[in-house]
Amino acid sequence: MRVDIITCLPSLIESPFAHSIIQRAIAQEKVEINIHDLRAYATNKHRQVDDAVYGGGAGMLLMIEPIARCIDALRAKVNYQEVIYMAPDGELLTQGMANQLSLQENLLILCGHYKGIDERVRAHFITREVSIGNYVLSGGELAAAVLVDSVVRLLPGVLSDSTSALTDSFQEDLIAPPAYTRPAIFRGMEVPPVLLSGHEKAIEAWRYEKALERTKERRPELGINY
Repeated sequence: MRVDIITCLPSLIESPFAHSIIQRAIAQEKVEINIHDLRAYATNKHRQVDDAVYGGGAGMLLMIEPIARCIDALRAKVNYQEVIYMAPDGELLTQGMANQLSLQENLLILCGHYKGIDERVRAHFITREVSIGNYVLSGGELAAAVLVDSVVRLLPGVLSDSTSALTDSFQEDLIAPPAYTRPAIFRGMEVPPVLLSGHEKAIEAWRYEKALERTKERRPELGINY
């Protein structure tokens, strides 16, 4: 998979991809992540990419011209299945969306900043708008890092255990069940005996039951038929 990210603050998004699972995925050539500085596509000597909002009001807006130049230049070289804008009013990121995006070959992600981007970009260049929650960040960089992490970890061979992602929370609209590791007893707190039994079917049944209970308790909006 190839992921291109457009941002006016490249240093803000570089760190999340330099560690842990994403770093290993890049090293193993499971994913190629390219960060593009929007200011490289500005035309004035100050590398300006934002301007005041027409009609007045507080805040600055990313201009259409440098964004259009950047997207055009990238599209000339790569066929993107999705051009994504990270927006607080976009489609809420879910595990299902991450699963779907993980099947694509090329993704282009645009990070807004300040008060966002010129609406003409959203209308004519963007194919999908994604939000990571009902709140506002200073820019789309951290949200883009969240999106990329949720997608890349699903790529074949990225996780050392190929079944690990299938047991994550929100797969099949269920919260993951409780999990335990050594020691079996700590300060009188014991691991449920079924997990120590070695009986796979009994363990699977226990985990499914606990996943249902936890989902009903914590995320009833997922709509499971309990």
